[in-house]
Amino acid sequence: MSAVLKNLTDYREDPIAPHVQAIVGHLGEDLGRPGLRDTPRRFAKAMRALTAGYQGDAASVVGNGIFPAEGDGVVLVRDAEFYSLCEHHLLPFFGRVHVAYLPSSRIIGLSKIPRLVELFARRLQVQERLTEQLADALVELLEPKGALVIAEARHLCMAMRGVETQHSQTTTRALRGVYATDAQARQEALSLLKDR
Repeated sequence: MSAVLKNLTDYREDPIAPHVQAIVGHLGEDLGRPGLRDTPRRFAKAMRALTAGYQGDAASVVGNGIFPAEGDGVVLVRDAEFYSLCEHHLLPFFGRVHVAYLPSSRIIGLSKIPRLVELFARRLQVQERLTEQLADALVELLEPKGALVIAEARHLCMAMRGVETQHSQTTTRALRGVYATDAQARQEALSLLKDR
């Protein structure tokens, strides 16, 4: 939590709240009506939760969750759900991330991968960067032979405004190590992802 909010116990004191109040007022709404009276405080609290990823880093999220590798096979975590906010419109995008890595000498506790996903998703973000940050974090933490990250998401900035495509999905991919250079290794990992 930021130094500004560290000692706050009441989100009505959050410096975001007055700005939200001004925005809602500029939209022509009556801030005195019951449904909106507490909205600035609730919005501030929600934004703090939705951007909590700024308060940590990959090493602190993983902690002591790194162990010696005992094999040389691919490790795959599929369908790690995430929710994020598009930095261009502050509208949500959400989906699933699939992570594969080929250990060198270390592995990561399986629950730490979804925690890393959440760390980077809980920031103002673009899907492309989110995917790259996850791959880079795995390389930095584990020094694997290879890392592959695929993110699939739906963006409300496309569904609710602009082109208003209700069912489009965006896929991004980041490749590191052997998955970037060896087509056979990459195909093996991709095949595992397709096997359901």
